[in-house]
Amino acid sequence: MTALPHYLLSDNAAVAADGRLSIAGCDVLDLTEEFGTPLFIYDEDHLRARCREAVAAFGDGVAYATKAFLCTAMARLAHEEGMQLDVATGGELHVAMAAGVPADRLVLHGNNKSELELKMALEAGVGRIVVDSFDEFDRVEALVSDGLTAPSVLVRVNPGVEAHTHEYLQTGAADSKFGFSLSGGVAEVAIERAAGSSAMQLRGLHAHVGSQVFVVDSFVKAVGALAPLAHRVDARELSIGGGLGVAYIEGEAAPSITEWADAVKTACADAGIESRILAEPGRAIVAQAALTAYRVGTIKPIDGVRTYVSVDGGMSDNPRPVLYGSGYEAFLPRATTAERDQSVRIVGKHCESGDVIVQEARVPADLAVGDILATPVTGAYGHTMGSNYNMVLRPPVVFARDGDARLVVRRETFADLVDRDI
Repeated sequence: MTALPHYLLSDNAAVAADGRLSIAGCDVLDLTEEFGTPLFIYDEDHLRARCREAVAAFGDGVAYATKAFLCTAMARLAHEEGMQLDVATGGELHVAMAAGVPADRLVLHGNNKSELELKMALEAGVGRIVVDSFDEFDRVEALVSDGLTAPSVLVRVNPGVEAHTHEYLQTGAADSKFGFSLSGGVAEVAIERAAGSSAMQLRGLHAHVGSQVFVVDSFVKAVGALAPLAHRVDARELSIGGGLGVAYIEGEAAPSITEWADAVKTACADAGIESRILAEPGRAIVAQAALTAYRVGTIKPIDGVRTYVSVDGGMSDNPRPVLYGSGYEAFLPRATTAERDQSVRIVGKHCESGDVIVQEARVPADLAVGDILATPVTGAYGHTMGSNYNMVLRPPVVFARDGDARLVVRRETFADLVDRDI
């Protein structure tokens, strides 16, 4: 029966004497009146502070993992703050370049890059391509033989480290669709091919152990696994990838970007690695920067079972609970510090019993139909993983800063839903 922990809110969140919440000087309830609900509200200076922390911790070459949250405004912001951008598809590449990010500040990922995506990258002059398969080697070599410029590449190595996270978020275990395995010498064969190919310039190694990782030891283990190979190939660059976790619910805690960087750099130094150390934080940059504001439409008590609280969004703007069983907190921005003494299940409006936002949410007892209800720490993997299931309109995104809120992604319209139909 506790109030919402303030540490789950963004850096510039403030609570007035009457309990109303503002983000960067913008009253949340006023924003919902202006922009409607559901609504993603980002604290812009929080985003900028985390980007600057990442650059300070890892140096030039640290890349923002755009899959966490991407729109042209976010791409420009990360670039302005000195970060490179990690893109994993032709679509992410297109958005980043449409935002004005120079191609040489982009790193292209993906376990199944198409010929078209690779051609886009090579024609644009992308800074790095992270090669993920032998088939990809074939595609790059074919494109270069057709006259395109040989790219700089990192070879993605699967270090065989099982990070302590959800099974679907593990990417560095032996059984993974990503990278070349250290076991059986596969990674060495891949590196030899890259080093001996005139169609690419080998810069070093890349690894990624997973996402929403709370324990820096997972990254330290990855460094240890990669060290012998990094020494053998004299890797000029070593990217540890991303995956640093964040706290979503009361009682969780995660290392800061700086603490993560210190652990990785210490592990590299201890292993005698002199490579330039790179990283790709995403969630740690954007997750805590935002909250999602919904409007309560239905409250349905079921005697002896539970109370369902239905809001005007759901799995279309936050699929993480459905995909991973992810946990969130909930609160009322009109009474941010109120005791949350009622247990409810917060659900969306989609035609799925699994359309659950918070399984066991604590909310104030006076929650009522029409209230604005918010879930914090929704800045990562909500907007970017959103959908139009049931033809629900995808929400807008606003950036709040110094008392001003600017719309950076507009709400979809019904006309948008049929715009591509023929």
